[in-house]
Amino acid sequence: MRAGGIGKHGIRFKAKHAVVAWGLGALGLFGGTVQANPQPGQLNLTPGVTTYSHVPYMLNNVALGVCVVIGILVFGAMFIAMFRFRKSRGVVAEKWSHNTTVEIIWTVIPVLILVTLAWLATDGLRAFADTTGSQMTVKITGYQWKWRYDYIDYLGKPISNVGFISKLDDQSNATRQLNSGLDPYAVKTDGVNTYLLNVDHPLVLPVGVKIRFVITGGDVIHSWYVPDLGWKVDAIPGVINAAWTNIEKPGVYRGQCALLCGQDHGFMPIVVKAVSQEDFAKWLAEQQKPAAAPAPAATAAAPAQATAQVAPAHATQG
Repeated sequence: MRAGGIGKHGIRFKAKHAVVAWGLGALGLFGGTVQANPQPGQLNLTPGVTTYSHVPYMLNNVALGVCVVIGILVFGAMFIAMFRFRKSRGVVAEKWSHNTTVEIIWTVIPVLILVTLAWLATDGLRAFADTTGSQMTVKITGYQWKWRYDYIDYLGKPISNVGFISKLDDQSNATRQLNSGLDPYAVKTDGVNTYLLNVDHPLVLPVGVKIRFVITGGDVIHSWYVPDLGWKVDAIPGVINAAWTNIEKPGVYRGQCALLCGQDHGFMPIVVKAVSQEDFAKWLAEQQKPAAAPAPAATAAAPAQATAQVAPAHATQG
């Protein structure tokens, strides 16, 4: 081993293979979840199922990539300086302390990186805030510990009297009770464990339609969050926040309240059921049907029926 370097089969060889191994491992972990819905232990964001959800997914990956590259460069230079130029190898430190060229480079490059990230993030937020051209409006109100959905309009036509409360489904609610003796892993929907992630009435939405949400709170602050839609928005009492989505794929997408809102915060799931526009039109027509009139109460007593009374015959007198 010579001064100022590392042997051919020494630290440099091992470090190179370690970096490659870690890189392949990370790619395997990230790559395995890129096309999947959110899963326990997932490391990366979900790419989502809307026309916007790829934006935060891309921004996250770009920012993560920048951080990884910076980390490799900084820690790489630090370890090289510590091992290659250590005093025990007879290396004598340089006497200079400033280098104008280097200082310009390590000032300009970080500024360019930050400006680029800021531009990407700002453009993404601008697109998210633009609800113009929406073809449907849904009002979302958060309550402790349930959601209310009101359908306002669809394809330029107002919707009347279509709204409902959505809360934790009965099976999950019974299972979560203390000493219930029920198995949380037995709570399944279509073979998938949905313990604390299912509701009694999902929010039904059409695919291929730009939907505007107006979101508020009815008591305390909540946060409406479905990862596959690519965003979350706080539901604040007295404040109306707006958001939009355009779902591309039919399916069932689950989320939860993402802001601590009281003792049952963890039991406030969200389920979005995306269906074709044809199926949504049928569902909406069914919801708009007038409720059947209640059957009239049975008469307490039926009117007395007239009965023929026959007078008793008198015996013939002889």
